[in-house]
Amino acid sequence: MTDDKTTHFGFETVPEGEKAGRVQGVFNSVASKYDIMNDVMSMGIHRIWKEAMMDWLAPRPGQNLLDVAGGTGDISFKFLKRAGYGHATVLDLTEPMLVEGRKRAEADKMQDSLDWVVGDAMALPFADNSFDVYTISFGIRNVTRPQEALAEAYRVLKPGGRLMVLEFSQLPVDGMQKLYDLYSFNVIPRMGQMIAGDRDSYQYLVESIRNFPDQETFLTMVKDAGFENAKYRNLSMGIAALHSGWKI
Repeated sequence: MTDDKTTHFGFETVPEGEKAGRVQGVFNSVASKYDIMNDVMSMGIHRIWKEAMMDWLAPRPGQNLLDVAGGTGDISFKFLKRAGYGHATVLDLTEPMLVEGRKRAEADKMQDSLDWVVGDAMALPFADNSFDVYTISFGIRNVTRPQEALAEAYRVLKPGGRLMVLEFSQLPVDGMQKLYDLYSFNVIPRMGQMIAGDRDSYQYLVESIRNFPDQETFLTMVKDAGFENAKYRNLSMGIAALHSGWKI
């Protein structure tokens, strides 16, 4: 019996079983240029968005973070600096991304407070009720079944634990969305070709943004996973959004 379930890979429809491997291929390709890629895709604003994420998250000393699709460790480093002390586990499906993270200067200074784990957001290799905070930044749109990833987030969080998702989203004004799409589809793949010699991966990443649910739809998904007091905040008028929820 064949599995006929399909999902999106950018604007392409592919069997669900193929998506993870193809996403891995994208991030294997761009791993060494990933931080530059984020600058290109957000015009540098992702750095401000991540600080806004930390402001809302308000890390506290001694907290235990799971940063899923954490790749180069950006969120984990910021979290540990804000918390003062604590522990962060960076999980990513793509080992080259974790290798790039370990190369960063912050990784040496914080090595006793960091773990790097290859793993799948839909089947986390951790016990129930293990973490105080779960973050996923620009990663959930690449997961084959995001609702399963949210359910796993709920499972591994301790009671009282916090979920926070940072992801590209939709602008609420059609005219502005069209302008942003023009930039995304015409400029970003070309810059990907120039910077990383890889147009196709950047084309996929742009398409994956347009396929991702809008803010209200994703908020419903967060609530359906069991999270309470779920809310979102738009960043840069909705180019990105932060979704927050609590395991009560």
